[in-house]
Amino acid sequence: MYTCQHKGGLSLKKWLFDVRSRTFFLLALSFLILAYLAGAKILVYQDNAFENLLQKVAGNTTVDLTMQIFSELGWVLYPIFVAIVLFIMKSTRRLGLILLLSLLIGTIAAAYLRCYTGYEKPDLDFLGAHLSIKSGADVGVPCQIDGTFPAGHTVRTTIFAFIVGYALSRKFPRGWYLIWLYPILVSISRLYLLQEYPTTVIAGAILGILLADIMSKKLKIELISDKSKT
Repeated sequence: MYTCQHKGGLSLKKWLFDVRSRTFFLLALSFLILAYLAGAKILVYQDNAFENLLQKVAGNTTVDLTMQIFSELGWVLYPIFVAIVLFIMKSTRRLGLILLLSLLIGTIAAAYLRCYTGYEKPDLDFLGAHLSIKSGADVGVPCQIDGTFPAGHTVRTTIFAFIVGYALSRKFPRGWYLIWLYPILVSISRLYLLQEYPTTVIAGAILGILLADIMSKKLKIELISDKSKT
């Protein structure tokens, strides 16, 4: 087990967790509970009440447009483009491979789960200002339901922050935490724009962490700094 610590004092052993660990079990259990609650429509009233409150908040043009920009940054092609660039570069090839595969698996998994859990998107219109550009379409599957569990944008951005954050933590032990602003801001924007529910965003974050951890462990992300093994 790779237990070396870098300057920030964060143990690499603590960054990743084994599939048989308590952390993995609790995260997996939490996701399954949320999936059950979503499938049974138990939290629909609470989620809709939250979105009704957010609908009344819109109206500040600057905030509305900023939130739409954040939302667009979670579009599937942006993190995948970064992953491809990292994969092309020899010095970051392993990191790029892990990121790319994790994003692809996460995107596909989220798409199918959104289809079969049957938790549909908020049926509310965003009343704020709109960007003049058309939003990029998310990955979908051939089903009749426009599902939203788990939140695809949150899954992808969480995977991105987890894996890239690991790489950054080795060189920037104090500043790498800022990468987590990416999934946080994207998720908030999706809620603000009435595209997701709190339940679906939380589920997306949990699924993203689980998938990123599994792929990082399987593909040995700890070797990214060892050029002789990449």
